Amino acid sequence: MKHPSSREFFAYWDAKRGDARAPDRSEIEPGAVRELLGDIFVLSYDNDAGYPFRVAGTRVCALLGRDLKDTSFSALFTPDSRRDIEDIVTYVAEEMLAAIAGITATSEDGTTAHLELLLLPFNNRAHAPISLTGLLAPFENDLGTISDFKVTSWRYLHRPEKFVPRALRKLAIARGFMVYEGLR
Repeated sequence: MKHPSSREFFAYWDAKRGDARAPDRSEIEPGAVRELLGDIFVLSYDNDAGYPFRVAGTRVCALLGRDLKDTSFSALFTPDSRRDIEDIVTYVAEEMLAAIAGITATSEDGTTAHLELLLLPFNNRAHAPISLTGLLAPFENDLGTISDFKVTSWRYLHRPEKFVPRALRKLAIARGFMVYEGLR
């Protein structure tokens, strides 16, 4: 992660999840990330509606020049990047892994703006709609209104795992004569 806001929000989210794959939506306290609220948003996991914004911070709304509540997140992206962002959102929501993406957009004066997008899942609860949170942080100041988002890079943030391969565990336990079944 390149942007300090992304690193700070991810660290807070990671601390809240503990040993779980993701924290529950109710565990995220807005007061704890007060300085970041302008860049934070929450999306509904609804592919047919284009993953609409449930809520968006003031800075995100100012970058796009309008209130984003109930507007499509994937519609912000150009047609050639739309499939990529939809796949990323789906993976974050269903696999419950965080994702970080580099985004470019076009500002009012035609210059290219560079942004960092962080997407974080919430723990899925029975009988509750699936949602995810994120942070959109620009690297430049005074961009004005931006549009035509393009995904330039992305990666998923996997939790570090202890490396104990299954085969080694089996060999450590196995003693004596072993029979392996074949396909004959």
